[in-house]
Amino acid sequence: MDLTSGAFWAALGSIILANVVLSGDNAVVIALAARSLPAHQQKKAIFWGSGAAIVMRIVLTLIAVEMLKWPWLKVVGALLLLYIGVSLLQEDAGDGDEAHEVGGMAAAIRTILVADLVMSLDNVLAVAAAAKGDTVLLVVGLAVSIPLIIFGSTLLLKVMERFPIIITLGAALLGFLAGEMLLTDPAVIERFGVLPHDVVNAAGVVGAVLVVGIGLWLQRRARQSTESA
Repeated sequence: MDLTSGAFWAALGSIILANVVLSGDNAVVIALAARSLPAHQQKKAIFWGSGAAIVMRIVLTLIAVEMLKWPWLKVVGALLLLYIGVSLLQEDAGDGDEAHEVGGMAAAIRTILVADLVMSLDNVLAVAAAAKGDTVLLVVGLAVSIPLIIFGSTLLLKVMERFPIIITLGAALLGFLAGEMLLTDPAVIERFGVLPHDVVNAAGVVGAVLVVGIGLWLQRRARQSTESA
């Protein structure tokens, strides 16, 4: 595609816009995963986690159309999101030494990558459609989106520090996405047909309640164990 053409810049703008809009939930996960790290580690985790997630998303976008046809893929993804949502609700515990910080940052980056992989299965279709088969345009558009996603994650991190309730809401979002994903898997659709939108939304609500309920219960149990010790 001609870099000087209006069509190129219009398509590039569409990719950036689609990626930023559809990455709101990803930014929440990035901020949640980084919040437990020391301040000097948070920016590194956000930068490397976001950068690696974008690279992974480029690869995923190229094969997403076929991957979404695989049965049980979304079911596995939904279970992963439920697990991540509950894990991110757990209170931070660590001795603060250097080894713990390095391990904590590696764990945060792993969480970011796994969550981004799962949640991007549907999102990348919109980005791929905007690219219209132009791989160079796709790569450029997603690369330009990196600083925008990093900025959103950093902003969310600061808001979470001031309003901890957002952490619970973020975990609930993951549970909601998991519930929706579960009922849109090809294997489920083949067995029960395309389910009504209200049913899919209801599954999302159940997922959100499940994540928050289990997460808060584990938090309470951890507090009790600490107090008794």
